[in-house]
Amino acid sequence: MGQIVLAAKVAHVPSLMLSEAEGSPLKGTRKDAIESLRELGRRARDRGVTTYVVFDTHWLSNFGYHVNGNEHHRGSYTSHEAPHMIQDLRYDLPGNPALADSIARFAGEAGLNVRSHHVPTLALEYGTIVPMHYMNGDGAARVVSIAVPIFTTVDESKIVGEATRRAIEASGERVAIIASGSLSHKLWPNKNLGPEAWTTIASEFNRQVDLRVLELWQQRRYREFIAMLPDYAVKCNGEGGMADTIMLFAALGWDAYDGRAEQLCEYFPSSGSGQVNVEFHVAA
Repeated sequence: MGQIVLAAKVAHVPSLMLSEAEGSPLKGTRKDAIESLRELGRRARDRGVTTYVVFDTHWLSNFGYHVNGNEHHRGSYTSHEAPHMIQDLRYDLPGNPALADSIARFAGEAGLNVRSHHVPTLALEYGTIVPMHYMNGDGAARVVSIAVPIFTTVDESKIVGEATRRAIEASGERVAIIASGSLSHKLWPNKNLGPEAWTTIASEFNRQVDLRVLELWQQRRYREFIAMLPDYAVKCNGEGGMADTIMLFAALGWDAYDGRAEQLCEYFPSSGSGQVNVEFHVAA
């Protein structure tokens, strides 16, 4: 029987890459966040992770849920959104078509149309590439990436998370599930995109709610968090409707989950949004 052996909410913002670029005004500023992603990768290796499943809020779909089920993911990525921030980032990662197809099948059995694709020209998005760059850069584990529809609901994303768990349990794999996206996600307008934009929050209200969410997680008050999640996603400009977080908690058991939340780096702003890396511990 397969199992989830690592679960985490992680940042994928371009400022991580800029923090490592020579001559960048952000040089070194994301060191702790980067190191915490690498630490998650070390933990995944120690626990024998064979596959990462990434809920990617930067792979946004207009038409339903999609899973990248390619046998191999290989390419050189330049962000269409921010080509001055992420350029020629190479990745070479094995895929897991069987698990991808199984996730889509279990979601279908639950009444939601999810498509798994085997199309070599279907590339990964940076919501998957950036965390994998730090956590799984050598391609030791396989990777499945799941898109987030722009027009979706909490109930639909919950089905995908539950289907992911069922597919993992049926697979025999040791899996790390990764919710890749921000906490709050209000970005600075163009006129405010100076150097200070990378280190400031665009909404103090959003920052305060983000910090409260981190408190709830650390206190294991997940029922309260789940109850506020639909409003949190709307009122704090959730990236992809916070579907990655919805899928993560659904895979962990929704409001019945009671594991420890371990915050691995300080909460930090990036282009106005709120970011953090947190492991949600699961039973052995």
